[in-house]
Amino acid sequence: MNSRDTSSRSVPASRGEGPPGDKLSLPEKAYYEIKRRILDNEFSSGSFRLEKELAELLDMSRTPVREAMIRLANEGLVEIRPRHGMRVLPVSAEDMVEIYDVLTALETQAVELLARRGLSDQELGQLMDAVDEMDDALADDDLTRWAAADERFHLLLVELCGNRRIATIVNTYWDQSHRVRMLTLGLRPRPTSSNNDHRAVVQAIQNGDVIAARDHHREHRVNSGRMLVELLDKYGLSSI
Repeated sequence: MNSRDTSSRSVPASRGEGPPGDKLSLPEKAYYEIKRRILDNEFSSGSFRLEKELAELLDMSRTPVREAMIRLANEGLVEIRPRHGMRVLPVSAEDMVEIYDVLTALETQAVELLARRGLSDQELGQLMDAVDEMDDALADDDLTRWAAADERFHLLLVELCGNRRIATIVNTYWDQSHRVRMLTLGLRPRPTSSNNDHRAVVQAIQNGDVIAARDHHREHRVNSGRMLVELLDKYGLSSI
């Protein structure tokens, strides 16, 4: 088993949180705070926010706010409107199909890398802790807590795989899908099968079974994406 030390790596506890323990610059503070409000739906889909309004809200000048807006636009969360600030971009069912295509391909590649390279006991423990948290959350009927643990599991997969570009791209698309996932959370069937899928993936990684790890994870992501898009269609949610 690989004994690589990754104790310095960390995954934010929730979307929009900054790197833990880091001293952030003003543009970074603006970026993470605006992003948190978008992902938590405080800034709703399609809404406009003036640069001046954001600067007053965050108690800072307009320059760091402008830098944050540009960064968020590059990540596909907002569009910049000259002289009008920014508009929070809605996410459509068609967008979700594309997003899940990307997540399925890149997360499956990450899982293959993990199964080939092996993980330390500490790393396997991090993955299993996330799955155990998912089980505990379901037992308590706490879907919000379940979703946070589910997300932590997926992001750990890409953080631990050793390919920073995969991790960066996956994080960007998780951000784009986050609002849709949270707003449809109560519409989906009880996600017991997701917990079981995750355990199967971890077991295959632990066994070094690249094919099983790849196939389990790909099937899990394809099924998750299909179910989410079907929910959007069923409830007439053309965009969120």
